[in-house]
Amino acid sequence: MLELYQFELSQFSEKVRLILDYKGLAYRKIEVVPGIGQLELFRLSGQRQVPVLKDGNTVIADSTAIALYLDKTYPDRPIIPTNPQQKANCLLLEQWADRSIGSEARSILLEGLKNINLRTSILPTGTPDVLKNLVGSIPKEAIDILGLGLGLTPDAIKASKAEMHRSLESICMLLSQNSCAYLTGDTPTLADLTVAGLSLVLKIPEGPYLDIPFNLKGKGVPGFADNPEYDLFFTWRDKLYADFRKPHLPNINNNSGAAPTTPTTISID
Repeated sequence: MLELYQFELSQFSEKVRLILDYKGLAYRKIEVVPGIGQLELFRLSGQRQVPVLKDGNTVIADSTAIALYLDKTYPDRPIIPTNPQQKANCLLLEQWADRSIGSEARSILLEGLKNINLRTSILPTGTPDVLKNLVGSIPKEAIDILGLGLGLTPDAIKASKAEMHRSLESICMLLSQNSCAYLTGDTPTLADLTVAGLSLVLKIPEGPYLDIPFNLKGKGVPGFADNPEYDLFFTWRDKLYADFRKPHLPNINNNSGAAPTTPTTISID
């Protein structure tokens, strides 16, 4: 069975989970928790970020590389169009979403977490409830690792928010003008699954898709998740989830039903 080394609230892990579910591929999630066991995944993949996919003796790191591998190795329900124009649009949208929606959404989320005292778990006055809940669901080491090197200055956060608003406005404009149900045609492609998956932390889907506290579902970052201008986007995203994302099931790593054996640490991407 395919094995996905992942972090449950990682956007890029969610991108891969959407692809796996859309293709109807069975897989086992292996949750990677920050800590001293960081070397385990490094020994497996030669790097320290999730997601990593293991297919027999083949190990693939990076969500885009995983997507390309899955489409080549498991060609049923392809996610990359064969039509040259649609293929080009798909790959361009995927690349743009990784760099824009992926990184900007992460920075916006971390902006709400950056002032948390990780040693005392004291939250600043006025912290939105959704961020308080996220603190409880994300390992403290993961928050620390996520924040390293991102340059979360006030100007950087302001720029990230402005870029995210432009991105969502552009996607809404594309959806409103598109006669098809999806971004590049009449079937989902890598572009759709990428955009949908990377929006995870902006607004968490309400359905039974993620192994997270119930009170996080349907919640999101204020100014984005509750902005009526983006209703078209989240309605489209949630329909894609309803149509193709499979419900979360408990992990079973072996036939005995024993608790899964997992790596204990990783730098989350």
